[in-house]
Formats: sequence, C-alpha cells, structure tokens
Amino acid sequence: MPKKIRWGVLGVANIAIKKVIPAMQRGEVCQVTALASRELARARSAAGPLDIPKAYGSYEELLADPEIDAVYNPLPNHLHVPWSIKAAEAGKHVLCEKPIALSPDETRDLMAVRDRTGVKIGEAFMVRTHPLWLRVRDLVRGGAIGELRAIHSVFSYFNADPKNIRNQAEIGGGAIMDIGCYPITMSRFLFGREPARVSSLVDRDPQMKTDRLSSVLLDFAPGHGLFTCSTQLVPFQQMQVLGANARIEIEIPYNIPPDAPSRIRIDDGSQLAGRATKTEEFPVVDQYTIQGDAFSRAIIDDTEVPVPLEDALANMAVISGVFRAAESGRWERP
Repeated sequence: MPKKIRWGVLGVANIAIKKVIPAMQRGEVCQVTALASRELARARSAAGPLDIPKAYGSYEELLADPEIDAVYNPLPNHLHVPWSIKAAEAGKHVLCEKPIALSPDETRDLMAVRDRTGVKIGEAFMVRTHPLWLRVRDLVRGGAIGELRAIHSVFSYFNADPKNIRNQAEIGGGAIMDIGCYPITMSRFLFGREPARVSSLVDRDPQMKTDRLSSVLLDFAPGHGLFTCSTQLVPFQQMQVLGANARIEIEIPYNIPPDAPSRIRIDDGSQLAGRATKTEEFPVVDQYTIQGDAFSRAIIDDTEVPVPLEDALANMAVISGVFRAAESGRWERP
C-alpha cells in the first residue's frame, strides 16, 4: 500500500475546486493526481492552477487509470450513486459527497456493490471528523451538560437561481437534501441513536418546486432534535445543544472556517444572558484536510471509514421520513 493515497476527482464542482481539492493536497496521506470533466478543456483548465498532473475528458477515462486508488465524487446528487457504483466496480475506493443518495433504496444498492467489490465507500460529512465536533460529543457523553434533552439548529442561505443545481427538484435539489442533512446527521451523532419518529413542515418554491423552507422535529425518545433549514433565508447557521444542567453553543457548526479559530460556548445557566459562559477555542484546521486524511488512513490501515454506508443509510432513512411527514401531515418513522 502506498504511503499516500492517489486520488482522482470526478467533475469540476465548485466545492471540489475551491475547497476540497486544495485542502486534500495539504494532507499527510492524500495526493490528488487526476481530475476528470466531460470536456477535456474544462478538466485541463481546472487541473492546471491546482497542479493536478492528469486531466481527463471523461469520467470513464479516470476510472480506467490504474494509478488511482480512490475517487472523490462531488457530482450533482442524482449522479452520486451511479458514478460511485462505477468507481467501485473499477476497483476504486469512493468518498462521495452528501447526501449519499436520493433514497434509502439507492443507498442499499451502493452497499451491495461495496460488499461485492470489497472497496471502501463513505459519505463526505466533513464535520464528523472536526476536532470541535469530537470535543462536543465527548462533553455530551461525559455528562458535562447532564442528560442531553434537546438540540436546536438553523442552517440557511439565499439562492433563488433556477439554473443552480440546488434548485432543481428532479435531481435532488432543495434545502433538506443540501443542508438539512447536516443537522440530521449531527443530531444523530450527539444523541448516539436514531430518532423514533419525525415530523416536518415544508414550504416549496411555487416555480422550482424545491423545499425552500423546512422545519423538522426529530423524536429521539427521550430527547428532541429541532432544526430549520432554508435556501431562501438570510445566511445563518448555529446549533444549541441543551442538557439538563448546561448547554453548548456551536458558533459556526457546519461551514467551520479553515482560516480562523473555531469556538464553542458552554453555559451552566447560572446567570441570565449567558454571563457564566465559558468559551473553548480550537486551533485553525481545515475540516476537508482532516476528512481526506481520515479516509485515506482507513484505506491504508484497512479500518472503517469515518462515515460508512450503514450510517449514510440511517441518515437517508431520516431524510426520507422527513419528506413523507411533510406530505402526510403526520409523524413518520424513518
């Protein structure tokens, strides 16, 4: 096994070009060696500034390259499963952007291919390996806030462009799939179990038909997870983790800055307006660098990837339940 995992990237998505690839290139055990687009000129144009040595004019060419160990798949949501399957069948390990699929059944199809081919496949929830989140989970599990009773979160931005893939309902666009998946996975991460049932209110854009404003209640029995996500609200994100004895406020929970310290605040509630709050600050790190190295080390050491498909399936089941609850107006079981 090489000292560094040689990565190929499918497509020239902004998240890959601007965030993930530069971060992975700073990793200890990552080496981005190839980039593919459906147009060779686009692949070369993106690969050049990033010092990626190989550029391919089709995804198939990249998957046929024997010098690539793993593939990062940041394609639009409806292409996650088809191209992850093709990568696995080509013998490549796969780190696929969230949400891993469009449905639980699609996720099961991917699991079957993983089991048949023997490659590693994981979902790219970069937050799950950030030191800030690992600290919050340790605090919760260690009893620092007493019994975990409720999690409140907001995640929003404003994008009403119908040409943007996040606003195309037929290919998996909308707020829940794009950003609602984050408070779902992190609520599950902190509670350490699955919600017994879910309820939701969804407001859809009248033209684009995507869910543009969604509020969701997750019943962790006991304990509640509550979040609002939107593609047409003022940009904002925050999470409150509320225990019987104290609370933890995560200042920027999801798009944690790669160029500034991150912070959590712990408040025992002894004084109003949070005057007894204690702040913990974390050194500057890039969560995409950590994610790439963690996945690469799982390949090198033959251990489990940070977010395996079993976890991805559980998250997808909750997402599916959220959409069903919006339609039925009732509680739904994931």
